[in-house]
Amino acid sequence: MEAEVRKIVPANEKKQNELGVVRYADDFVVMHKNREVVEQAKEVISEWLAGIGLELKPEKTRMAHTLEGKKAGFDFLGFNVRQYKVGKHRSGKTGKGFKTLIKPSDKTIRDHKEKLKAVVDSHKAAPQAALINKLNPIIKGWCNYNRTVVSKEIFGELDMYLWEITERWAKRRHPNKTKRWVYQKYWKAEGSQQWNFMDAKGAKLTRHSETEIVRHVKVKGTASPMGGNLVYWSKRLRKSPNISTRVLKLMGSQKGKCGHCGRLFIDGDKWEVDHILPKSLGGKDRYDNLQLLHDYCHHQKTRIDGSQSSRTRKRDRETEEPDEVKVSRPVLKTNRAGDSLV
Repeated sequence: MEAEVRKIVPANEKKQNELGVVRYADDFVVMHKNREVVEQAKEVISEWLAGIGLELKPEKTRMAHTLEGKKAGFDFLGFNVRQYKVGKHRSGKTGKGFKTLIKPSDKTIRDHKEKLKAVVDSHKAAPQAALINKLNPIIKGWCNYNRTVVSKEIFGELDMYLWEITERWAKRRHPNKTKRWVYQKYWKAEGSQQWNFMDAKGAKLTRHSETEIVRHVKVKGTASPMGGNLVYWSKRLRKSPNISTRVLKLMGSQKGKCGHCGRLFIDGDKWEVDHILPKSLGGKDRYDNLQLLHDYCHHQKTRIDGSQSSRTRKRDRETEEPDEVKVSRPVLKTNRAGDSLV
């Protein structure tokens, strides 16, 4: 389909790059600076889909300008893509008087709020720790998905909304108590943060604003994990916002290579963090004692280490001196008079 759409522009490479086609599963967006080209692309796509027995759904098909109009921009995969008018010197390298910003869409934010409220309402009589444990995965998952776009202000607004619904939850449980008593029971200070929704045992509600914003780097051209450019995909993994900080540090220090087989990590690989010196033998949980391995390499290393440890234990048992024969009796012997003898 993408190849058919690109045929409507001249064969010049620069001209073809002006036509953007972004696809994910059955959702796609066609972008061009001329409306006529977009309309022509719509006709080409409709004809191509008819050939395989499909058609565009009118309710989900929309044509819009990203800068002008009341409903400027478009939503795609939960994000809103739109251009905003700014001053000449605030538009970056383009200097065209506008800036493109990608934010979480209004529908995505609204759905997230409704989900948070539903969880809080369903835990009216539950312990505080149970509510926190239910909310934290929802908050972390939503923030990790939206951390690559312009979300910092939205994270702050969601924290305010979370404060409002948890405050109502706490006051409803104790209608005869003062606000001060309620706040002291359910909110505590930790470090520089004074108002943390947490219980006495340390269960703490995660804030949206605690998630660090990490920009997504676009895949270069038509690069594919199946294309064989292992170095390129290894470097991308070392900058991925969806990987934990510990894994990123290990991957960077190992230059994207497995510590066991020496092959590069590529997109789709599974890895595990391994202790070079096992903790059972005194190894510490520090970076100088950690390495990143493919999951199958980790299993192989663990099997080898386990067999070596088993042979070592067997050898130690064979060289061990036999115990001395016990000459003492484990029970007390009594004489006829009833006196105990050792």
